[in-house]
This record gives sequence, structure tokens and C-alpha cells, in this order.
Amino acid sequence: MNIGKLFILLGLLFLVIGIIWTIIGKLPGDITIKKGNFVFHFPIVTSIAVSIILTLLFYIFGKFR
Repeated sequence: MNIGKLFILLGLLFLVIGIIWTIIGKLPGDITIKKGNFVFHFPIVTSIAVSIILTLLFYIFGKFR
């Protein structure tokens, strides 16, 4: 696969992920702690979901190599 095509594919993938992320926003299970003027946000479920998606993508791309 040509490197240019790979960059176009990755760009489209990031575009789709960005659109989905904007629509969905914060997933249930993400931790947010608010105390006074301090806010701590730890997106644990979002991190797990992104990890699973990337693992599947790398597995699929590895099969076509």
C-alpha cells in the first residue's frame, strides 16, 4: 500500500472517530470529580473503547500485510 493512500485512510478514520466522539461525548462509566473550582475527568470507559477499536484495526491491517 502506498504511504499516501495510508495517510488518506488514516485521515478519514480520524475524521469519522472525531464525528462519532462529538455526537456521543462522554461515555457512561467515565469518572468526573468536581470539588469547588477543581474538576478531574478520567475517561476510563472511553479509553477502553478506543483501545479495543485500535486493537481490532491493527489486527485487521495486520492480516492484509
